[in-house]
Amino acid sequence: MKVILTEKVASLGNVGEVVNVSAGHARNFLIPMQKAVLADDSNKAQMNHYNKMLAKKVGEEKSAAEAIKKQVDGLKIDLIKKVGSNGRLFGTVTTAELSSILAEKGIEVEKRVLSVDNPIKSVGSYTVKAKLFSEVEAEFSVKVEMDPKQAEEIKAKAEAAAKKKKAKAEAGEEEGEENGEAKEIQPLTDEQKLAKEADELLRS
Repeated sequence: MKVILTEKVASLGNVGEVVNVSAGHARNFLIPMQKAVLADDSNKAQMNHYNKMLAKKVGEEKSAAEAIKKQVDGLKIDLIKKVGSNGRLFGTVTTAELSSILAEKGIEVEKRVLSVDNPIKSVGSYTVKAKLFSEVEAEFSVKVEMDPKQAEEIKAKAEAAAKKKKAKAEAGEEEGEENGEAKEIQPLTDEQKLAKEADELLRS
């Protein structure tokens, strides 16, 4: 069932928007609570009437959205996260988490209006889009870095493992030289790659 929202409804839409909802939700909640009116496609005159009636309220909501846009546009958020041995985060950074972070900064933005082209599952920089209102959009950046404490731990473990491997390799080289064998270069493991990232983070 299509309805026109006469008020901003969280998780549904902004005032003046035509949205699809279940018949029960419309008849039992939205319409009785005067949060929406029926949008009958066969009665365009009625829709035009409601749109005119809501014009002032829509303008006020749009102005509020534009004010939030000024706060959000160009904002930079730095996140410190723990990283797994495969270089991935322990869980994805969700739009709900980003909405909470913005709220902590005094900026109220619903999670439903936030979107990211690529899910935030690893360290790196991301651009987040916020569709605040019809024709009002903003963008901000999120930079995810490894927890410095974890980086220190990884580096220490990597150094200990490297010493152990070097000692083992030297013993193997001596044995190989005696047998005339050539040393084979092994590719980096996921843990070694993570250790390298940790080292780079600590150097920066």
